Amino acid sequence: MREARIPCVLMRGGTSRGPYFLAADLPTDRTAMAEILVAAMGSGHELQVTGIGGGNPLTSKIAVVGPSKVPGADVDYLFGQVMIGERSVDFSPNCGNMLAGVGPFAIEAGLVPTTGDLTRVRIHNVNTRKLIEARVQTPNGRVRYDGGERIDGVPGTGAPIHLAFLDAAGSKTGKLLPTGYPLDVIDGVEVSCVDAAMPVMLVRASDFGLTGHESAAELNANAPMLAKLEDMRIKAGALMGIENARGSVIPKPVLLSEPAAGGHICARYFMPHSCHTALSVTGGVAISCAVVTAGTIAHALARPVALPESIRLEHPSGHIDIRVEQPDPARPPLAMVVRTAQRIMEGTLILQLPESAATLAA
Repeated sequence: MREARIPCVLMRGGTSRGPYFLAADLPTDRTAMAEILVAAMGSGHELQVTGIGGGNPLTSKIAVVGPSKVPGADVDYLFGQVMIGERSVDFSPNCGNMLAGVGPFAIEAGLVPTTGDLTRVRIHNVNTRKLIEARVQTPNGRVRYDGGERIDGVPGTGAPIHLAFLDAAGSKTGKLLPTGYPLDVIDGVEVSCVDAAMPVMLVRASDFGLTGHESAAELNANAPMLAKLEDMRIKAGALMGIENARGSVIPKPVLLSEPAAGGHICARYFMPHSCHTALSVTGGVAISCAVVTAGTIAHALARPVALPESIRLEHPSGHIDIRVEQPDPARPPLAMVVRTAQRIMEGTLILQLPESAATLAA
């Protein structure tokens, strides 16, 4: 074993939290990078007690940011979902909550210059090869974190960060409807397979004998339901052309029901083996795009929508609003969401690594 020291910034992005790294401080080889990230978060133990993970999927996430190699983008952003009990990292999905911290991090790291009171940061998500524009408040040339924007699932308020998903459709599969149909049947249950910012399998909560308004804790305690949902998720992944869905966190399963608090639709989003206490941004984008796509389960359950409109998605902690526009009827819809971010700590991680990984990290 050998000691390695790696700079990072611990940030909250939306309803998630994790370390943000400069790409230059990590190896480019994904296997070597994963070894470092597992050590950084303390994975392999349910409490992640030897690292800075929080023993929860929402706090076991990482972002790697560097200058973009893609024309039209300012920075590249690689997301990693670091497993908790397993010593592995899934680099296949995006995370729209961690995405909220990328613009501020990039500006403060000197990767993007400020442009007046509002700075637009064009982010290329390496995981999905999609572009997102983050609009960050930068009065007097400095990132502003304090403000009056409130998002459910996070105490207090912060400065709004607008995230525009410029080409969300087909994030991993290349198509908004990966199977070619708005409705499919798996094990006798109707599902909608949708890919917009995040591949998801949408299913009616009532088909599982649920109201869809249960708490995350109640759903996480329902072992038979979780087992059935996981089996269907893996089969949906095969239909969507996603290889090895069993070993991946995509597609994400979502239970849908009619709204109960004035929203357009109610969702219970899984990550994929436990219910999110709120709702991921990318999952929200996928559900919202499904709401405006005729023939899907989401379209059938939701209150009628006339674009452009802010679609309110109810979740266990409250709601999230996704602004959906469709300037060109021949193209998939454009989605935008408001998040907040918080810079929590900056410093150096001190890791004990195997010789191979430590050499690359030194």
